[in-house]
Amino acid sequence: MELETHALTKRYGSKTAVDRLSLVLSNGVYGLLGANGAGKSTLMRLLCGLQRPSTGQICLDGQDIASLGERYRGLLGYLPQNFAYYPDFTARDFLLYIAALKGIGTGRAGQRASELLEAVGLEKEGRRRIRNLSGGMKQRLGIAQAMLNEPRILILDEPTAGLDPKERVRFRNLISAFSRDRIVILSTHIVSDVENIAEEIIMLKSGQLLHFGRPREITAEIQGKVWECLVPAENAEWYRGILNVSNLRNLDGGLTALRVISEDRPMDKAQPVEPCLEDLYLYYFKGENEK
Repeated sequence: MELETHALTKRYGSKTAVDRLSLVLSNGVYGLLGANGAGKSTLMRLLCGLQRPSTGQICLDGQDIASLGERYRGLLGYLPQNFAYYPDFTARDFLLYIAALKGIGTGRAGQRASELLEAVGLEKEGRRRIRNLSGGMKQRLGIAQAMLNEPRILILDEPTAGLDPKERVRFRNLISAFSRDRIVILSTHIVSDVENIAEEIIMLKSGQLLHFGRPREITAEIQGKVWECLVPAENAEWYRGILNVSNLRNLDGGLTALRVISEDRPMDKAQPVEPCLEDLYLYYFKGENEK
């Protein structure tokens, strides 16, 4: 299965949110990265058919998704950034309701609800009203509803928002297992989540494609631009104010190790280190507002 965009463009008046974007996606996990206003959510809504492009085309296996209609929507699972729910429904009843909207038969719906409540760690919460669930539990319920119809294309906007570290590990394992023979696109500002599970990264800036490739491939651009600097602990905050620091680690002996992104050696004893995806993100988006 291949999902393609051809010079995909979406304008809102004079603002261009997605600008001539061309991608070819096949089975696997894709991480969508970019600062606030980069066009990530607009791209996901376009891929879900919730908005129509101003120009350009989205095709599944060579067919325009507009012509596929319900057949295409039947292949989709979607978790929007602001997940809507009915607070008086129990978690299980909500999944059964969404299953009915998706045309899943009663027997299969009950089976899938049980499977997914267990998969997202909510098997003991199925009879609780959603309004009484924690924020992380509601987010996990949102992930479950997106997967009800066993979609071939799963699109998740900020799926790890509100999840604690243990829940995020569970989510990553769930997505890794689910992604076999499927296209999974997830957007998040927790770069480590993307780095751990995404096979390829789509990085957008101002609606345009900045990078598309495997994490190790795209981070090669900043090889030789990431440094470790040891500074006195009492001066660490001052250095953070003048340098692009991606990480800070306190050491014994009153020293602090700073991970610094810089075109040139930031200080005499700075040592080059291997770049990671978070370094690349800060290299491009330091100082830009995030969602």
